[in-house]
Amino acid sequence: MYQTEAPLIFTGNANRPLAEAITEYLNAPLGKSEVGSFSDGEIMVEIGENVRGRDVFIVQSTCQPVNRNLMELLIMIDAMRRASASQIVAVIPYYGYARQDRKVKPRTPITAKLVSDMLSTSGASRVVALDLHAGQIQGFFNIPFDHLYAAPVILDDMRRRFERPPVIVSPDAGGTERARAYSKRLKSNLAVIDKRRSGPNQCEIMNIIGEVEEQDTVLVDDMIDTAGTITQAAQALMDNGARRVLAYAVHPVLSGPAIERIEASPIEKLMVTDTIPLHEAARKCDKIKVLSVAPLLGEAIRRIHMQDSVTSLFV
Repeated sequence: MYQTEAPLIFTGNANRPLAEAITEYLNAPLGKSEVGSFSDGEIMVEIGENVRGRDVFIVQSTCQPVNRNLMELLIMIDAMRRASASQIVAVIPYYGYARQDRKVKPRTPITAKLVSDMLSTSGASRVVALDLHAGQIQGFFNIPFDHLYAAPVILDDMRRRFERPPVIVSPDAGGTERARAYSKRLKSNLAVIDKRRSGPNQCEIMNIIGEVEEQDTVLVDDMIDTAGTITQAAQALMDNGARRVLAYAVHPVLSGPAIERIEASPIEKLMVTDTIPLHEAARKCDKIKVLSVAPLLGEAIRRIHMQDSVTSLFV
């Protein structure tokens, strides 16, 4: 049923600044809720306003601490369901546990599917996520799923930074489709770095497919975790004669030695989005700049609430 009332937007403790930026875009207040803990660490949630018959949007990235943020989201969804909310939309800017999206070895889990089952069971009626690690994760859900991309935000920044389109580079073969989408929209050349991964969070650069000599190059990826892949890729580009290297990554996980590697790398600037809040060391790194996806997510929330099409946001 069409609703004239504004959507109710709530958030846990994962990324409150992003939720506040979304409400500012929508010119709506952030819903009142208390998300804390009992003395033994169990999560306690109390919703501070009436949600009966209302569209409810819960903004919560499942970033570090992953397990706590995921449980906060699930418990908030359960609280909204028991309070008779009409529609409960989980807005997950960063969908954690997505890297285990298939069985690559015997006796391994598919955590992306497990999380999808937990979200559905808790009472979510719809999910909105940004730049999934693997697009097929949408198929794990039996409820509506809107997969958005940060490409419009990133492309706007690229166009402001370069007078001529740079060479778009995928740091591995798996990201070729993503890099091709950017190069198509910029009408620029494409390059791919062939690598072999020797273990979790470890990789070895092999060779570069494409022409990068004397070119401005831009590495694009969905996330940057320990920064091993992207910094080795940047070094490989410089070794092959690239004029300069910039990088864009949607989700700044930035764990372990990531900041040290970025600072020591030839990457001139690393642009990330605010799907995950930067930790202190990352905020102090001069090479890192944050682009906001709040208007993109805010517009998606507005259109879902008003039952308008969100197709134009699927860039």
